[in-house]
Amino acid sequence: RGGGRGGGAKKQGVVEPHRHEGVFIARGGKEDLLATVNSVVGESVYGEKRISVDGPNETKIEYRVWNPFRSKIAAAILGGVEEIHIKPGAKVLYLGGASGTTVSHVSDIVGKDGLVYAVEFSHRSGRDLINMAKKRTNVIPIIEDARHPHKYRMLIGMVDVIFADVAQPDQTRIVAINAHNFLRNGGHFVISIKASCVDSTAEPAAVYAQEVNEIG
Repeated sequence: RGGGRGGGAKKQGVVEPHRHEGVFIARGGKEDLLATVNSVVGESVYGEKRISVDGPNETKIEYRVWNPFRSKIAAAILGGVEEIHIKPGAKVLYLGGASGTTVSHVSDIVGKDGLVYAVEFSHRSGRDLINMAKKRTNVIPIIEDARHPHKYRMLIGMVDVIFADVAQPDQTRIVAINAHNFLRNGGHFVISIKASCVDSTAEPAAVYAQEVNEIG
């Protein structure tokens, strides 16, 4: 899957660093685009566009466009989120890795000195996640239920950041038990809360306030 989809890498304008380390902005097209440095040059993961620019000493640097409609982290960055805590060299526990779309960009950001432990319960999505990880050696796919971290505790070391996108009513509890097992002192977590998954009858603002209160 994926492989070379997305066509050849296009030459395009200027690529500048974003204020979030490891994230970039590609300028020069119809609109500015978020991007990450492609750690598997020549390959797209989910059909995303690739951009090639001249690097130092006649080298080329290839970037992958990061679609905010396919990734909550990208949407948060475009929305002006203050901090994502995911940066080069970081060790990340990603709960709800799905087929690996966003995981692949997190893999680009943390780079060869970082690690992404991607937990996904669905075997169908997990197949895509495993295939993506075959070429990204900093991604460790774990096909397990994030509610039961004891099942994968032997696979994971302490991490700097937990990102959670599991869309479950007890997501806050799931994050808490994983943080208890794997998050280092001084580490951070980032949660994507889907209000309708927590309580479909309540106003979203009330759900967010309740979840923030529960985290605190």
